[in-house]
Amino acid sequence: MSPLKQNPSRRAGKRAARRALPRPALLAAAAAALCVLLLAASFLAPRRPDTLPGQVQQAMPSWVQQELLTPNEYSRPQIPLEEVNAVVIHYVGNPGTSAEANRSYFEGLAVSGETYASSNFIIGLEGEILQCVPVDEVAYCSSDRNGDTVSIEVCHPDETGQFTAASMSSLVRLTAWLCEAFGLDPETGIIRHYDVTGKECPLYYVEHPEAWDVFRADVALAMEEDAQ
Repeated sequence: MSPLKQNPSRRAGKRAARRALPRPALLAAAAAALCVLLLAASFLAPRRPDTLPGQVQQAMPSWVQQELLTPNEYSRPQIPLEEVNAVVIHYVGNPGTSAEANRSYFEGLAVSGETYASSNFIIGLEGEILQCVPVDEVAYCSSDRNGDTVSIEVCHPDETGQFTAASMSSLVRLTAWLCEAFGLDPETGIIRHYDVTGKECPLYYVEHPEAWDVFRADVALAMEEDAQ
């Protein structure tokens, strides 16, 4: 029979059947469509690279001076670091001391055993960058976050805790490189020791949060420039 000559009652019956589609079936169809959209979004959304700390360590740039601590229980226990979710910034708390002096203190703990302390990196007053602990090993620096962060200690000339221009330039450079290597967002992936424990460290950047915001913005800018 031609559709034009179809019985009106049969057409009405088909429309009624369509309207009578069970509600659970409609919900199931909507849920299936939502799942498809979410799956597509997961493929399109930017992802953190699956970069292992060991790979990052092997790619460490030449402008970082690797002066690794002697393996020992107190400052370089060689506990594997499986992932890095943030970079933690510290100040050394000893005004006027050098990066080498602070590294020597960490090294001496192997003998004195007076405490557990270290840092992955130390930045000196002249901007020199020393690496004390590989980024694929735990450093005793950031309390409860030792197991998923990389730490940077920064020297400072006086009690205010403000970093020198040379120190800050190196800090931006190193932090940007680490964020790029580990796929971290400077807005959430750079934190202060203060944000972990409440300790006023790095002091100047706890007392002057606007300076901390400028630092993170500088890191983001450095990352954008490196990507160009």
